[in-house]
Amino acid sequence: MSDSDEFRVDCHVKVLDERVVRRARRAGLDAIVYAPHFTRLPEIRARAEAYSSDDLRVIPAREVFTGSWRNRKHVLAIGLSEPVPDFISLEAAMAEFDRQGAAVLAPHPEFATVSLTEADLREYDDVVDAVEIFNPKHLPSHNERARDVAETLGCAPFTSSYAHLAGSVGVAYTAFEETVTNEDDLVTALRDDVARRVVYRNGLRRLQTTASELGHLCWENTWQKIDRLFLQGIEPTHPDHIAYDGKFDDVAVY
Repeated sequence: MSDSDEFRVDCHVKVLDERVVRRARRAGLDAIVYAPHFTRLPEIRARAEAYSSDDLRVIPAREVFTGSWRNRKHVLAIGLSEPVPDFISLEAAMAEFDRQGAAVLAPHPEFATVSLTEADLREYDDVVDAVEIFNPKHLPSHNERARDVAETLGCAPFTSSYAHLAGSVGVAYTAFEETVTNEDDLVTALRDDVARRVVYRNGLRRLQTTASELGHLCWENTWQKIDRLFLQGIEPTHPDHIAYDGKFDDVAVY
């Protein structure tokens, strides 16, 4: 299959506006997966649909923060039919993803205290469909560790820009050897281990992206964290939120 026949997907972006769409098109992407923090699934779906077109498909997803804030494990779920909150146990989240038939991805494995570990991936090997082996926010040692984990466990790979900034979109993407026309197709491609290649840029552009995204990470985990935890009140994706109607009360960690 030639490069022109591949279907190129940035499998995880946090931002979505006209600038993001323009950036994705310039990068030659066919689709992006939109999974912002602390945003409920219906809102994500509506925004994804508003920015989706024949030229660029925007596929909604949720990166669920399982566990407590201090020891949260991020899991990316694509193809959810019902909302799943943050801050529930990892076991409960995995069971819910499996029940809904979602594609389950492990972003930035083994990174800090916000990721699935090798032990977690072994435990949930029948649920996790792909492991991220390159993340531009990582240092080289982190990406090497991620590749080692995926290869050791025989997990299918993926990559993404993990863009929290519009300029990062498309610096890394996953190229599938089958066309993905919608959300269901991407779920199937991921769950069926469709052939793919992981594509990313090195050099100055990659270093600039890493520096910018790490700077954003520092802000996100200081001033923004204080704002969210103490000034804004309950998160819309907190299991106690009225939207979940008490469904996850018994598995909430807060």
